[in-house]
Amino acid sequence: MGASGSKARGLWPFASAAVGGGPEAAVAEQALMRPRGLVVPLFVFTHRGSMFYDEDGDLAHEFYEETIVTKNGQKRAKLRRVHKNLIPQGIVKLDPPASTWISL
Repeated sequence: MGASGSKARGLWPFASAAVGGGPEAAVAEQALMRPRGLVVPLFVFTHRGSMFYDEDGDLAHEFYEETIVTKNGQKRAKLRRVHKNLIPQGIVKLDPPASTWISL
């Protein structure tokens, strides 16, 4: 149940078919390959913010407004989540990476 061809043959799933010598040889070949093309930086300097701005310019993850509900002649306040007129925070710059070396 659920058997696939790669499990049955015992091959590394991303190895090329020309490599002989089993899955260990395929893993070793892939580990020695150098990346081509675009070089990826080691650090992340920005990320997409998860907060929103409301109409007043306040910044938060969620916004609620107080509504008055009348039930059986009694007034009761409830909080209702606001979904409209919110502006995403956008791209946020992160602090530069700090050294983790401790000098003794």
